[in-house]
Amino acid sequence: VLKLFKLLHRTRQEVFKNDTKALEAARQKINEEFRNHRDETSEEKINELLKIASDVEVILRTSVIQAVHTDSDKIVLIPRKDLLQDNTPYLDKST
Repeated sequence: VLKLFKLLHRTRQEVFKNDTKALEAARQKINEEFRNHRDETSEEKINELLKIASDVEVILRTSVIQAVHTDSDKIVLIPRKDLLQDNTPYLDKST
C-alpha cells in the first residue's frame, strides 16, 4: 500500500510538473483517498482499492498532457517524453 502511495505521488510530480494548482489538487486527492480507506480490513476490498489506485497511476502516466493558454484562442500542449511515440510512416504502395 505504501509503495503504491509513493508511486502515485511520484507520478503526480512528473505529470503536473510546474503546475502548482494541479500538483496541490492531486496531492490532496491522493492523500484523501488513502486516508478515507486506512481503516479498511477486508482483504477483498483492499485488493480492489489497490487495483483502482494502480489503474489511476497508469492513466495519469499514459494519458494526461499539460496544456498552457498562450492567447485567448490558443493552447500549447506540453507532452512528456514518455507519451511521445514513433509514428509508422505512411506507405502509398500496398505490399
